[in-house]
Amino acid sequence: MHIAHYTLPAPAIALAPMAGITDKPFRRLARRFGADWTVGEMISSDASLRHTRKTLHRSDRSGEEGVIAVQIAGSRPEEMAAAARYNVEQGAQLIDINMGCPAKKVCNVLAGSALLQNEPLVEAILKAVVAAVDVPVTLKTRLGWDENHKNLPRIAQMAEQAGIAALAVHGRTRSQMYRGQAEYALIAEVKRRTSLPLWVNGDITSPQKAAAVLAQTGADGVMVGRAAQGQPWLFADIRHYLTHGSLPPPQAFQAAAATALEHIRAIHEFYGETAGTRIARKHIGWYLQALPASDACRHLCNQSDSAAMQYDTLAQFFAERAQQTAYWPRSY
Repeated sequence: MHIAHYTLPAPAIALAPMAGITDKPFRRLARRFGADWTVGEMISSDASLRHTRKTLHRSDRSGEEGVIAVQIAGSRPEEMAAAARYNVEQGAQLIDINMGCPAKKVCNVLAGSALLQNEPLVEAILKAVVAAVDVPVTLKTRLGWDENHKNLPRIAQMAEQAGIAALAVHGRTRSQMYRGQAEYALIAEVKRRTSLPLWVNGDITSPQKAAAVLAQTGADGVMVGRAAQGQPWLFADIRHYLTHGSLPPPQAFQAAAATALEHIRAIHEFYGETAGTRIARKHIGWYLQALPASDACRHLCNQSDSAAMQYDTLAQFFAERAQQTAYWPRSY
């Protein structure tokens, strides 16, 4: 898979950008387990927000490996162009345009997937951002606004003509949010019509599903989002399945528990105690959802305002469970 001058394995496996989730600790973990490509959390194009604590954390790519890909979101072409230039000056090696986020707070300001209602504006943003920087620009989008307005083929054509380097498509419309099942037929059609490298995204929940969707769409890679929450080793399992046609042995329980604890400690260190314990709660919940009889541990971790106590509570639960369980449960 070639994205401008960057070469990735074929098929390539990517971690989808998810605001509030795929921060530096999560991206580094995904890379360690074999993700070929990671994109940073969505950053607003609003210049007044550049120095807020949230944006500074989202912009922190120090010590990371791989291509520094920064995703920007907004609805004004000139503002998006300026944001692209600013992030390249800060070290971004690739700019990704967000036209896929379905969140109300994003769509209410006509950004994210709300842009799919306004094709002239889409075209203006694509052209402005590509012209503004000398690094590759990619696009993350959806099938369309709703069931009656699936304009992905037109958006893909605009992207190719504007000089976009690659396309990532989530197989739902904006109105679906994350409800129902992702659909891939239109993505397959776009792949046949365009020469753009293409990631397929949406409901890539297992190695078997990744292989099936790649076969159906002809996409150059899969982009994994929510399914990696609480099981970052999914990337390694997908690569093994695509290479060998079979699942690898499941993660040893102690190894998986060590990974989870390493992740939680990294969150505490990255955000500090107050924000770190709060942000870690959702990740702890995702790790624990695979384990029976974990409600009490989850409750204690959610109630804790101490990073040390939160970490120790989780470590103690894992130590007790390790005496009974050899392998970490998986859903596929």
